[in-house]
Amino acid sequence: MGSFDATVTLAKPFTSLAEHLMDETAIALLDVRKTYGGGVPTQALRGITMSVKRGEFVSVVGPSGSGKSTLLNIMGALDKPTSGKVILAGQDVSRLPDSKLSYIRNRYIGFVFQSYNLVPRMTVLENVMLPLMVRGMSMEEMKRRAMASLREVGILELAGKRPNALSGGQQQRVAIARAVAADPRFILADEPTGNLDSVSSGIVMGLLRRVNRESGKSIVMVTHNMELAKMTDRIVHIRDGLIEKVEEVARDERDLGPEEQVLGPRKEALEPLKGSPEESSPKPPVGGGSS
Repeated sequence: MGSFDATVTLAKPFTSLAEHLMDETAIALLDVRKTYGGGVPTQALRGITMSVKRGEFVSVVGPSGSGKSTLLNIMGALDKPTSGKVILAGQDVSRLPDSKLSYIRNRYIGFVFQSYNLVPRMTVLENVMLPLMVRGMSMEEMKRRAMASLREVGILELAGKRPNALSGGQQQRVAIARAVAADPRFILADEPTGNLDSVSSGIVMGLLRRVNRESGKSIVMVTHNMELAKMTDRIVHIRDGLIEKVEEVARDERDLGPEEQVLGPRKEALEPLKGSPEESSPKPPVGGGSS
């Protein structure tokens, strides 16, 4: 397989399928299957076909062992399907080597994990800057983006503290700020409220809704909490590695969410985080072997 250059790829004509998906779709999975080996092969996903539109907030629900986490890992280029296609940025990324998937993850995908995944020895500001450090930005630009993101989630005053000095809810807000600062195409959230109390859960969910609503970023969230799932645009029910049903949810735009009570009216748009002149176009890795 030849080298992957996102800039060049996006400028070339696509096949009709990829071109169609590129127009309105953040990511699409086509008959994705995942089988884990071992003594007895386990089929985690048994033919998933779904897409997430640009600007859409989708929740994925299902019992333990249904394939939710596997689905999210494949969407996030953290794992590869056994078969099927994953279309992102107009390209099937399911067979790219790991070196190129690292570029895809950094450039197009933001992650929010249940366990926060913050680096203990780094300050809050440094944690938010972390995904920007491979973008070729100046230190001044990285700090500007990180500070703007922390302001967005209402914890700018914690920029100099370390994660162990923060509550669980505050740490998750740092994780959201980190995802937003990188300006990804979409955000994957794996049980983002799983370790939080109900008040902190409401605030975190409200922040995710705000990011989705005001920056237009697509979000896919795995959750066991149906109350939170009903705050998204669409609920995808997974069972035994298959999509069992899909529910469309009518969003109540008048419900500003708990984050408005904590943060107050929005003071700064997310738009200034985009298109900084100081950010050079990072070159994706060349080579790296075949998948």
